[in-house]
Amino acid sequence: MIFGEKLKQEREKRGWSQTELSEKIHVSRQSVSKWETGKNYPSIEVIIDLSDLFGMTIDELLRSDEELTEKVIQDSKQLAHPKWKTFFDSLFLLGVFLLLVKLVTLGLDYFAGTEMLLVEGKFPKFIMNFLPLALMIIGGMGSDGLKDKYVE
Repeated sequence: MIFGEKLKQEREKRGWSQTELSEKIHVSRQSVSKWETGKNYPSIEVIIDLSDLFGMTIDELLRSDEELTEKVIQDSKQLAHPKWKTFFDSLFLLGVFLLLVKLVTLGLDYFAGTEMLLVEGKFPKFIMNFLPLALMIIGGMGSDGLKDKYVE
């Protein structure tokens, strides 16, 4: 039996509506509905509250649903290098921002007839043309390399 079915069964066994259950665990009725239909899963804190409320072990609630079990395991993991991950994510976003600035500048130059030059000279122009791409590649690769590294 999957988690949503188990939750609905336990709720109905006690004669509670989705609203009554949601009030008992301090969530919205829509959240309970999504859990019961399998559209979403609760956090580990809510799962603990549900197990206490229903008088069953967390194992009884989770074992039947592999997808929920995997979500709980993933949620409990901590990134090994969160500051580096943030750095690489920021680097990627900086590259996106610079690319957008470059595209807006080129668009204004072309469509509005302006002649905005961000920098002059051959070498700085080369840097300005490829810097956003380089930042996006470095940031993306760095972030991707760290996203699955967790504290053991």
